[in-house]
Amino acid sequence: MIDWTRVRELKDEIGEEDFAEVAEMFIGEVEEVIDRLKVAPEPSRVEEDLHFIKSSALNLGFADLAALCQTGERQAAAGDTGSVDLVGVFASYTASKTTFLDG
Repeated sequence: MIDWTRVRELKDEIGEEDFAEVAEMFIGEVEEVIDRLKVAPEPSRVEEDLHFIKSSALNLGFADLAALCQTGERQAAAGDTGSVDLVGVFASYTASKTTFLDG
């Protein structure tokens, strides 16, 4: 679920204090996008939104979330937005966030 090696690498790269700031910013920005997707997903933006979440997830080590977003991003790019598992993305984010914060 969490790529703890990536988390350690990022901490080493930017330092513990900046890491906490980056993690807080990540959570805030990703939750804004997820909230928008929950309330009013715009089919024309699903690919872009999933790409944003995926990129953020990879940076912070949320490996499972990134994989789900990549699959959804491909589906949306192919015009199959209806098949994107947004509920799975939301659940993965919540579980990943909990594991990360407990970690």
